[in-house]
Amino acid sequence: MADPHDESELRALGYAQELLRGMGGFQNFALAFSVISILTGAVTLYGHGLSYGGPLAMTLGWPLVSLFTLFIALSLAELASAFPTAGALYHWASLLGGHGAGWATAWLNTVGQFAITAAIDYGLAEFLAPLLGWPADRRHVLPLCVLVLLSHATLNHVGVKVVARLNTVSAWYHLLGVLVLVGAVLVAAPLQRPAFLLTTTTRAGFSPGYGFFVALLQAGWTFTGYDASAHASEETHDAAQNAPRGILTAVLASAVAGYVMLLAVTAAVGDLGQAVAADNPFIFVLETAMGRLGTALVWVAVAAMWFCGLASVTSNSRMLYAFARDGGLPFSAQLARVSKRWQSPHVAVWVSAVMALLVSLWADAYNVMAALSVLALYASYGLPVLCGLVRRHRGGWPRVGPWRLGRWSTLVNAIALGWIGFMLVLMSLPPNRTAGLALVGLVALLVVAWFGGVRRHFHGPRELSRSPGAG
Repeated sequence: MADPHDESELRALGYAQELLRGMGGFQNFALAFSVISILTGAVTLYGHGLSYGGPLAMTLGWPLVSLFTLFIALSLAELASAFPTAGALYHWASLLGGHGAGWATAWLNTVGQFAITAAIDYGLAEFLAPLLGWPADRRHVLPLCVLVLLSHATLNHVGVKVVARLNTVSAWYHLLGVLVLVGAVLVAAPLQRPAFLLTTTTRAGFSPGYGFFVALLQAGWTFTGYDASAHASEETHDAAQNAPRGILTAVLASAVAGYVMLLAVTAAVGDLGQAVAADNPFIFVLETAMGRLGTALVWVAVAAMWFCGLASVTSNSRMLYAFARDGGLPFSAQLARVSKRWQSPHVAVWVSAVMALLVSLWADAYNVMAALSVLALYASYGLPVLCGLVRRHRGGWPRVGPWRLGRWSTLVNAIALGWIGFMLVLMSLPPNRTAGLALVGLVALLVVAWFGGVRRHFHGPRELSRSPGAG
């Protein structure tokens, strides 16, 4: 049953309660934790990190990215508390920086979420194919990807209650899965000496230093999608408190659990050269070290990837729904429809799945999908943080939430923006040039569309009610 306070908060932001408010605080955390999914990003890109940066990319790269991601998460959490709507980043940028900033943020986040869903489900299909005894080529992987997307769209269509329960299962499954994997490695696998974790390797044509930074894509991609807690604000009880908590706890839990898992698996690498050369280094390491037990542990990761894709479609569809109800997308009237039976944005759910499939068909490599999602999502995180920072120093926000950074806001925001800028440049350089060019092309299209006519008819979110004491 909806809380009258939640409904009044949403009305103050200009919207009626249409979606089913069926998530508690833990379920909101579970959604973001499932999208981050250390058993997805850290696993599917394990070979990328190992081949470009070696064991040092796990030992030093993961905590480095974790630390700076925390500054982004803190910045987004403060915004989520002040403006708890399904539009999340789009609303924040619009209300603090104007309709143009909001429109650009919405498109960047939407494209980034299409790409991240594509990378999750395509990566899952790449793991499934060899486990089923099939070649891991596009002819076999794409049909598997279609089936996975179909399952995720169907479950999201039938409503947030089903998805919320599955996300709760997912959160516990991820934590227990990491414990089982780490425990099995420590007990059953021959382990390297600790000094091995500080060794480096890289691909031909890359220096060890540059290769280490290229390897950060593994952690950088894993730490995306935690904005899902904010996108589910209109379906979360006491969202002004629970959404920011969901963002932060998801990042912190992922940072610790992911680091323990990566150190354990990397310590189990037998021959580093053979592992790097393997078609799937993660599968190779576990199966070489533990045989059939290693194969069983890979299946544990595969199930976690499925949960991750399910949560990603949830987050993606809420962004589409929120943007569409303000007329920001083609066919907005259809995309903003809510199922009367399930109280879910069912059209947006299916469009999210179809667009993820199109990204899978466009990209010629898994790494391209991952890099594009990092670029687009990091850019969509940076715009509202920048708008909030500027607005704070030009007279204050129109409203603030119960969860805030206080006098630390400016410093935290500045560090977050610095890290976002660094990652945007890094992930646009070789070997991620295709993703970088795609982002440049997207930004160019957005600029042309905005000044070519969109700014004359797009009015952005509904008017925000002024609240006393804002600033």
